[in-house]
Amino acid sequence: MAASLSLSQARRIALNAQGLAEVRPTQPATARAVGRTFEQLQLVQIDSVNILSRSHFLPFFSRLGDYDRNILGTLSGTAPRKMMEYWAHEASFIRPGHFHDLLLWQNRKWVGASSLDPALRDSLEGRILELLAHSRPLTARQVKDRIGHVETKNHDEWGWNWSAVKRTLEGLFEAGVVGAASRNDQFERRYSVVDKVLPPAHRRNASADGGKDAAMDRLIEAAARAHGIGTLRCFADYFRLPAREAARSVQQLVSEGVLEAVTVDGWNAPTYLHAAARIPRRARGRALLSPFDSLVFERKRLEQLFGFHYRLEIYTPAPKRKFGYYVLPFLLGETMAARVDLKADRQAGRLEVRGAYAEAGAPAETAIELAAELELMARWLGLSGVVVLPQGDLAAELGREMRRSAPAVPDGT
Repeated sequence: MAASLSLSQARRIALNAQGLAEVRPTQPATARAVGRTFEQLQLVQIDSVNILSRSHFLPFFSRLGDYDRNILGTLSGTAPRKMMEYWAHEASFIRPGHFHDLLLWQNRKWVGASSLDPALRDSLEGRILELLAHSRPLTARQVKDRIGHVETKNHDEWGWNWSAVKRTLEGLFEAGVVGAASRNDQFERRYSVVDKVLPPAHRRNASADGGKDAAMDRLIEAAARAHGIGTLRCFADYFRLPAREAARSVQQLVSEGVLEAVTVDGWNAPTYLHAAARIPRRARGRALLSPFDSLVFERKRLEQLFGFHYRLEIYTPAPKRKFGYYVLPFLLGETMAARVDLKADRQAGRLEVRGAYAEAGAPAETAIELAAELELMARWLGLSGVVVLPQGDLAAELGREMRRSAPAVPDGT
C-alpha cells in the first residue's frame, strides 16, 4: 500500500529538494556553495529580461543570499565548465553530463535555419565551422564579419529579424554541433565548436551509455531528485521531455527503487517520492523567487502545493495586468505569502516596488520579512535603497516597515 503524505509534508519535501527549506547563510556565498546549489537544481533557466536582474542570477540569490554574480561566469565560461548552455526547460544552464542525453531528446526547430535556402545554409555551416575550429569563441556579429557574409535584406521579421549567420549558428547550437562558450556584456552568445565547450570527460556519444531510453531514465531521475516529490507531469516538464516516454522511465525507476509511489492529500494524479528525498521538520526559508525559478516552473504543481495561482504577465497588455510586469512570489517558510512587482531603477540607484500584494492567510510578519528581503536584494544588486509605490494591498504596511528599518539621518544633514 502506498505511503500517505500530508500536503504540508509534500511542501517541505519539495522545498528541501530545491534548497529553499533552510535559513540562508549570513556571509556571502562561496563559489563552492554556488556550484553545489546548481548541482542540486540540475538546471537554471536563462531569459534576457533584465528589468530586475538577468533571471539566471536570481535562483542563487533566493537560496544563498549575497553572492558574487561573476561566479556564474566562471562556472559557465571557464574550462572545465561546471555548467553550460543548452535547451532544457527552455534555454538553460545545464550540467555538462546531461548534454548528450538532452541532445538525443531535443526536438526544437524554431530558429529558422531549416527555412534558409539549402545551398546558402550548407555554405554558411561549412564556413562557420571552419572558422570556429581555429578561433576563439565569437558572437554572431563577429562570425558574420570574419566570414565576410553580406546579408540580403529580410523584411519578414522571422527569428527577431536574425541574420542568416545568426540563424545558422542557432541551428548548429540546437543540433549540438556548436556551443555557447560564454556571453558578452550585451548578453550575446559567444559560439565555439561544442567539443571546445564540453569538459573532456563529457566529450562522448550518449548512445554508448544505453541510447535514448537510458538517457531518458537519467534525465527523469535528475528531475525527480530536484523535485523530491512529484507527478509524471512535474518530472517531464523539468527538462521539457515527452510525457509518453517519460512515463516508461518513471515506471523503470519505480522498479529499481529509485522512486516510490505515494499519495498526497488532495492530489489525484499518481505521485512519486525520490529515494533521496528528506522531510524536514519545518521549512524556515525566506526567498523572493524569479518568475523563471525551477520551484515555479510547473504552474499546476505550484498551485497544488501552495494554493498559489501564478501567471507571468510580461506579455499581457499593461491595462490588463492584474499584478504587474515582473512579479516575484515571496516564499516565507512553507507559505507563498505575497507577490511583488519589482524593478531595478539603476539610474536612481534604487529597488522599486511597483506593487505589493498579500496572499490570503499570509503570516502576520509578512511585511516585516519582505522588507528585510528587499533590503538584502537591493544591497546584492548594488542599489542604495528601496522605494515602495502605493499599489497593492500590502504596499502601505510594507512602506511603513521599509521606513522603520531605514537608517536614521543625522540632524543638520
